[in-house]
Amino acid sequence: MKRLLAAAVILAIEAAAPLLADGKPSLNVYFQKTLAETAYQKKVFGKVAKAWRMPAALPAVGKKTVVQAVIAKDGKLASAMISMASGSKAWDDAALSAVRAASPFEALPEGFEYRSVEVHFHFALAP
Repeated sequence: MKRLLAAAVILAIEAAAPLLADGKPSLNVYFQKTLAETAYQKKVFGKVAKAWRMPAALPAVGKKTVVQAVIAKDGKLASAMISMASGSKAWDDAALSAVRAASPFEALPEGFEYRSVEVHFHFALAP
């Protein structure tokens, strides 16, 4: 089921690609080094990708929005802010909205010793 959902999100994004003036939307997620559990990282990525709604107004090809977020031990979103703007307010707002809408996440993995984890979500219109 999860593979099917991930495939559907990828297909939806790829289907819209010809309409994007030679750009392709991409989402990359970077976790602080203290959280190495890839299964948790994939779940967070999946929730945000599912919540993403591409706006009508796009940034220039090659531009990106970076949403810097903190996920608390219980999975709640402690904070989220735009740390790099793309030049398109609609794109930036949609990126921040996707991260907020995906919350709450699952609790941080058992054995993770810190109270929270910092995550950077990169929403780009790649060439």
